[in-house]
Amino acid sequence: MLAWHFTEMPYPNLPPFDELSTIRVTLPSKHFDPKIGADLYNRYFDEYMIADDLGLNMMVNEHHQTATCLDVAAPLSLAILARQTSKGRICILGNPIANRADPIRIAEEMAMIDCISRGRLDAGFVRGVPYEVFAANTNPTTTLERLWEGVDLCVKAWTSHDEPFNVETRFTHRRAVNVWPRPYQQPHPPVWVTGSSDTESVRRAASKGFVFATFLQPYTKVKELFGAYRGSYRDNGQPGGGGLAFMPLVYTGETEEEARLGALELTWYLKAKVEPQFRNPPGYVPVAANVAAMKSQFDPRSRTADLMRGVPLETQKEQGVVMYGTPDQVVEQVKRMYGLVGGFDHLLMMQQAGFLDHKRTVKSMTLFAKEVYPQIRDLPGTAAMLAAAE
Repeated sequence: MLAWHFTEMPYPNLPPFDELSTIRVTLPSKHFDPKIGADLYNRYFDEYMIADDLGLNMMVNEHHQTATCLDVAAPLSLAILARQTSKGRICILGNPIANRADPIRIAEEMAMIDCISRGRLDAGFVRGVPYEVFAANTNPTTTLERLWEGVDLCVKAWTSHDEPFNVETRFTHRRAVNVWPRPYQQPHPPVWVTGSSDTESVRRAASKGFVFATFLQPYTKVKELFGAYRGSYRDNGQPGGGGLAFMPLVYTGETEEEARLGALELTWYLKAKVEPQFRNPPGYVPVAANVAAMKSQFDPRSRTADLMRGVPLETQKEQGVVMYGTPDQVVEQVKRMYGLVGGFDHLLMMQQAGFLDHKRTVKSMTLFAKEVYPQIRDLPGTAAMLAAAE
């Protein structure tokens, strides 16, 4: 199992949440102080560099028009980490390809970063969360199709070396595609996808040998998604690469009480507010899924992960969404989640959120890297588990 350090680079210096209707999409930028923002950016990159020194891998993402995530251009962050770190792998999860006009530009950016990092890139792609449809002014009914078309085009661009090729698809029209530079990793960097909770997309990722990742989902939903992945992975002859990734909030402390307080700081992210009209734009979720949500008496505007936002910390811990405690307790929780969902390959850890300061963030990272990671590193991944089961 590989462990990855992650932060969304939040800007927590806001009025109290109960004084705001939202901190996404329409929150005025008057609440952003550039001097505080500059300090935060540099602090977050320092923590990534510390993670690299500790032997952890690094993951970045991007979001737009939200105080929860100052990383509005994850390829820029990747480029910085490609040059300022030297040991760990760097993953973007990911490129919001459904909201960007030119997939070929993304292929070029990723190839350049892969070369700068000397082959340490994992290239992830995402559909984009519902509220970003408004920020990007995209058609919510086409974002899933744009995701898969864009991913396939990037892979083709990375692996076509003999002559330019033309592209005439629903969303892309290019006369001569000839990507320079080539990626450092051949035939291309590992590909990850996430941002979808439908099993059809999960099976599609498995059939192509891509890594599938899911964030902050209760273990029952994770088990369903990972089971669909393993079934398709097995049916398609276990194509090269692939695997499964899960992201919880993680805080490791010297004592259980210290860790509990750190975990409560991390749950700032789960309390982030967005107005109802931005949660489920028409066409983003299939009609059948909305009908099923209403029949089950869940709010159809909420994703499964959203149901974890308003529950007590102990419930979040029981569901695997938040992991906290002493090093041995965190080991136990990781192994429990691993067993409940049938195993996974990557632990993506949000180890910083909200007002959690630099000192406590680094302390948690260090305890995890030195005392937890050695005890979980050898847990077998998807391919090994399926091979052993045959």
